[in-house]
Amino acid sequence: MQHALTFVIATLCILTICYRLYGVFFVRKVLKADDAQVTPSHLLEDGKDYVPTKKWVNFGSHFAAIAAAGPLVGPVLAAQYGYLPGMLWLLIGCVVGGAVHDTVVLFASMKHRGKSLSEVAKRELGPVAGWCTGLAMLFIITITMAGLSMVVVHALERNPWGTFAVFMTIPVAICVGLWERLTGSMKAASWVGIIAIMACVVIGPYIQASAFGEWLSLRASTVSLVLPVYAFFATALPVWMLLTPRGYLSSFMKIGVFGALIVGVVFINPEIQFPAITPFIHGGGPVLAGPVWPFISITIACGAISGFHAFIGSGTTPKQIDKWSDILPVGFGAMLAECVVGVMALIAATALHPADYFAINSAPEVFAGLGMQVVNLPTLSQEIGLDLSGRTGGAVTLAVGMADIFTRIPWFSHLSSYFFQFVVMFEAVFILTAVDSGTRVARYLLQDFFGDLWAPLKRTDWWPGAVACSIVACLLWGYLLNSGDINSVWALFGVSNQLMASIGLM
Repeated sequence: MQHALTFVIATLCILTICYRLYGVFFVRKVLKADDAQVTPSHLLEDGKDYVPTKKWVNFGSHFAAIAAAGPLVGPVLAAQYGYLPGMLWLLIGCVVGGAVHDTVVLFASMKHRGKSLSEVAKRELGPVAGWCTGLAMLFIITITMAGLSMVVVHALERNPWGTFAVFMTIPVAICVGLWERLTGSMKAASWVGIIAIMACVVIGPYIQASAFGEWLSLRASTVSLVLPVYAFFATALPVWMLLTPRGYLSSFMKIGVFGALIVGVVFINPEIQFPAITPFIHGGGPVLAGPVWPFISITIACGAISGFHAFIGSGTTPKQIDKWSDILPVGFGAMLAECVVGVMALIAATALHPADYFAINSAPEVFAGLGMQVVNLPTLSQEIGLDLSGRTGGAVTLAVGMADIFTRIPWFSHLSSYFFQFVVMFEAVFILTAVDSGTRVARYLLQDFFGDLWAPLKRTDWWPGAVACSIVACLLWGYLLNSGDINSVWALFGVSNQLMASIGLM
């Protein structure tokens, strides 16, 4: 039986060596990043989209935008095949593909004044190639936004505590953004924001028990309608008001939560209860129907290599980079950090008993056909206060796995529900940050695309054009979100995500 601590130590050592040797060499010697050159954020500063931003704030915002549902729920779903396939693909895919892909796309976009990948293709390969790339990117990001949002829908369905905590992060982030804008002090604003977010989780059960709890107990269809409406308003706001501060705050949450999980793993050193390889590697599994290859890459997606990162790396982030050398921590480093998140998510899932895992991640009638008997799930459901059976999609499984590890620590055994809801909140917040960024990138693509037909649309500072394109972007992925289910939409997301990664590398 394997123990989790072995995987944690191996992952941290491999990725640290990769960053210090390969990452530094790649940025300095291959890309030849030169701080003497002016970045697009300074050259085209407009106070809305092009805003010079501090290195670590940029890292946090970029990390929050790229580390969405993929590294959180992708490895959880891939646990169906055992711990070994997911672990190998996370490490190899990230080092060889993901980190290089993200860094090159960010660098190329900055060289072209922060333009989208379609505009880069148009300038380098001609108008036909640029038009085709833009159309493919728009199609792919529409599917991606629907896939990411579907995870939030399943996490918040009939969960008033989680719904309250997640949506309270919106006014908190706006206040932090205004504070930093008025005072220039991100440190003080960050502390206030983090405390406020934690307070929302703590008072969540009281809201759930009040009259407001019934109002916040939303059906999946209701959440599916609310998310595109929210994304429209988030996309229309300046990046400094909601996108950047919430990304920055949520990066603290993710680093803090997974840092705490690493400490918990070191302290508890839980056993990995899954085998290295399961019989489902040949296909026919209850979570993923296909064989381990190519479904392992399609499912894990962002944790190893992700085309969605090309949207962020050629969308919001290149417009905010302060110095060219910042590409190393923001582009290369954020991808390695995302790999750590994916490994920890895989550990949280495989530390559960396989029968409990499959009971959560498959419909009751499907689980009944597996001939398995749940072990700890009834106790976990009672402690958390929710029926966990059949809550597919991976988000709930990750929250249960992490809560289970945390509550094995002495003095924490009675806090299962708090740990569970906090993990649900930070999952949803991270995914919504990616949805914010992705929808904004879709707006940029639409403006680039239709700007060839009507020149004013190309101007990102022209408010009517920005609003119109934001509405179209939200309608596109909102329709898909409301017409699909987690199995169909996630599979489409995974395939399109890897296709986009291929376009980015080319």
